[in-house]
Amino acid sequence: MKNLLYLVLMFLVTSCGSTIVFPVSDIEPAAEINARIKKDKQNNYVISLSANYLASPDRLVPAKKVYVAWLVSKESGTNNIGQLMIKNAKKATLEILTPFEPAELFITAEDEGNISTPEGVEITHVYLNAKDIDNK
Repeated sequence: MKNLLYLVLMFLVTSCGSTIVFPVSDIEPAAEINARIKKDKQNNYVISLSANYLASPDRLVPAKKVYVAWLVSKESGTNNIGQLMIKNAKKATLEILTPFEPAELFITAEDEGNISTPEGVEITHVYLNAKDIDNK
């Protein structure tokens, strides 16, 4: 029943606008992670990730050093789009501009931030569709 309620809530949140709510993580259950995706006038995609209550990666078992965000697109496959910058103990953010249309976004905990393929533990993952992108 709880899963059904969560799916209905996810549908309502994602179908009404361009804020994408990531599923609750088994590894970071307190984290509230979302993204906003906008297409600009030059047909690039502005992706803003925000994570509230994300524990420091060194508190994971095994401990890691950084959280890395990944974009999957049909045009370029899986790409490291940057590290989530923890601004304070409660919030981590990342904003990027990419020419590639996102099909999936996911976050991993890694030992290094400048890697080209995910190696660490996946924190959360979301699959996207056209209605998730704000074309304004």
